[in-house]
Amino acid sequence: MASMSSHGSADTWTVKQNKAFEQALAVYDQDTPDQWLNVAKAVPGKTAEEVESHYALLVEDVKFIESGQVPFPYRTSGGGTQEFCLIPLMPIIILKPSHMNSYDFQQLWLHHLNLLILFAILGYTIFKMTRRRQVYLLDFSCYNHHLPHSSTLTLDKYINTCKLYGAYNDTSIEFMDKILKRSGIGDDTTVPTTMTSLRPDLSLAASRKEAEDMIFDALDNLFANNVDVEPVDIDLLVVNGGTFSPPPSLSAMVMNKYKMRNNVRSFNLSGMGCSSGLIAIDLANNMLQVYKNSYAIVVTTENITNNFYPGNKKQMLVPVCLFRQNCTAILLSNRSSDRWRAKYKLAHLVRTHIGDDDLAFRCVYQEEDDDGITGIALSKDVVVMAGGALRRNITTLGPLVLPLRELLRFSVMFVAKKLFNPNMKGYVPNFKLAFEHFCIHAGGKTVINEIQKKLRLSADDVEASRMTLHRFGNASSSSIWYELAYKECKGKVLKGDRVWQIAFGSGFKCNSGVWVALMDVKPCPNNLWEGCISKYPIHLDL
Repeated sequence: MASMSSHGSADTWTVKQNKAFEQALAVYDQDTPDQWLNVAKAVPGKTAEEVESHYALLVEDVKFIESGQVPFPYRTSGGGTQEFCLIPLMPIIILKPSHMNSYDFQQLWLHHLNLLILFAILGYTIFKMTRRRQVYLLDFSCYNHHLPHSSTLTLDKYINTCKLYGAYNDTSIEFMDKILKRSGIGDDTTVPTTMTSLRPDLSLAASRKEAEDMIFDALDNLFANNVDVEPVDIDLLVVNGGTFSPPPSLSAMVMNKYKMRNNVRSFNLSGMGCSSGLIAIDLANNMLQVYKNSYAIVVTTENITNNFYPGNKKQMLVPVCLFRQNCTAILLSNRSSDRWRAKYKLAHLVRTHIGDDDLAFRCVYQEEDDDGITGIALSKDVVVMAGGALRRNITTLGPLVLPLRELLRFSVMFVAKKLFNPNMKGYVPNFKLAFEHFCIHAGGKTVINEIQKKLRLSADDVEASRMTLHRFGNASSSSIWYELAYKECKGKVLKGDRVWQIAFGSGFKCNSGVWVALMDVKPCPNNLWEGCISKYPIHLDL
């Protein structure tokens, strides 16, 4: 740079002199009589000619910069927004602090708006790169529970089948009969066809076939209802198989069936209980924050054949009585162009794990009984653990969703209890001010009753949970989706409505998912409630 080279050979200017020069220029502008004489008086050791020459050199440097001849390191490889990260270095690279003053910077800002535009682009780029991508739920589809893969099992038929099977003693039969009659489960639930025979097929092949029948049915329906998204378009796949996790994995089974791309990022979850559906959603959500413009499919199911328990330990007989076939496939997207056709957007997902508590850890536990028969033992403390996990979960969720008035009430009562009366009953916020719809895991009548009581919900608020339990039994991780399908089929979900899904699972876990409806949601074709919704709700003994 010619001007900078010539300036380098000029008289040396100290930092103190440059500072005084800048301050003097701010006072004595071009309209001031004898400008350079006045500036020189303010700069120790410099004459009027020297300060005028110094200013001329600085103006020459500025013009040289403006001409674009100052080299600027620029990345041509890699693309996109990373190049903008060099923008903050521009002033450092192209300006020499010893040659520039505040007046010159002011001139650059005033006369060259391109710098402002570049910084605006930088700000927008940082915003786009740091904000979380919105995740949209385009559609979901549930297993339809139809023949020949499923058989309807009335409560009487269930007990008679267990008697004929010969594995259960009279005490166990009596216990199971009592559990079923108090469970809130109706006579229309289904199990795999082989489970209704006198000799149920409990082989690995039968378990695998059950998984295939349910998963493929749900996915076939999902793709049929969303013809613009094909299996080859899927970028992320998360399959939750409950306790059934054979090699090859269920996610590999799905990829093979639908001939998905070989670069699909697939995940297979297992052993995480009835709350694992939201865990799978959380995993997909996190992956969608990393990979832009992607489609994700989440499949969640539980295997009845694999979990069948032909023994006589009471704690292990409870799951056998309550659990039924279930599967749900969910299509997610982080493409902004999909917002117009999405049913919901994911607002919050809060996970709580109280596995540090030994009692909570063992309240749902797979083990062998005294006869060496494997089953899942359900502790009598499971409802208490669910309540405790829920309390911790809503402590995190509450500040995210509750209006300020409710938060203030909760805070005042919390402080009063801590400081004045430890025996004071804690204040439970009114979550009906935050949500229009509640989808509570239909693990059993007792669980629904307990959550309804703790959250002070009405009968209408828990209607979907009770009807799902009655029609489909304990649908494990799919139950919250069966409930949402119920609300859709009833035409209850309107644009702007907020949905709270609450799921509980072994470990012990409580997970919350919050969705916001982006339209007046209509049920998808082949909705699993389609043929029976007209008879619901029905009166149930609580």
